[in-house]
Amino acid sequence: MNPARKVRIGNKIVFDDDLICDVVDNTLSGGRIVEFSSNGNIYHILDKIGKVPLPPYIKRNPEEIDKEYYQTVYAQKPGAVAAPTAGLHFTNKLLEKIKQDGVNIAQITLHIGLGTFRPVQVDDVSRHRMDSEYYEVEPESARLINQTKEIGGSIFAVGTTTVRVLETLADNHGHIRPARGWTDKFIYPPYDFKIIHRLITNFHLPGSTLLMLVSAFSSLDIIKKAYNEAINKKYQFYSYGDAMLII
Repeated sequence: MNPARKVRIGNKIVFDDDLICDVVDNTLSGGRIVEFSSNGNIYHILDKIGKVPLPPYIKRNPEEIDKEYYQTVYAQKPGAVAAPTAGLHFTNKLLEKIKQDGVNIAQITLHIGLGTFRPVQVDDVSRHRMDSEYYEVEPESARLINQTKEIGGSIFAVGTTTVRVLETLADNHGHIRPARGWTDKFIYPPYDFKIIHRLITNFHLPGSTLLMLVSAFSSLDIIKKAYNEAINKKYQFYSYGDAMLII
């Protein structure tokens, strides 16, 4: 399916009386860039007339409960079109227990785009282009991460989304800076990780950029063994599935 195929630059799309958009450009991946105009808060309107954008491999219509289930308990800022699925495994109770055990938690933002579901379709992976996604790392989070590294602590990244942001902002000394902006960073083997020591991540689709990042952090051989184990033990894959910790 390619629903954008019939939409051309200059077209106007009317969602309802309170929300319209103008198509202003094309993206490199075949999508469209639009400018919205609305009578009211655009996020409130989208919440009213829209549906949760579940991944394409979930073969059912979105349900109201997905607004709660397909979301992390610590989400704060609207803007992503997909959940950072490694974070779905955490509850407020679990996060509180982690803090009580002396673990510091640094929060960052990356608004995941549709490009996360786009498979690599070129033989030379270096020619694949990621869609740009917006991120925010506040000074306090950057300070906490840098301080932890300086005292010899380990940085656990919850999800590939977190890894991409941290590696985007990493310097050659293994520190990050606070910043806001857009990243199209594509991580694949071989790659020298500058920030993280451990990774919590779900089981990802074959041919995906997410699986390539995970293979770069561990190794393709170890990841294959982990996936074979997951298949044999009947683990659940993808967004609503199980997670693994790579140490």
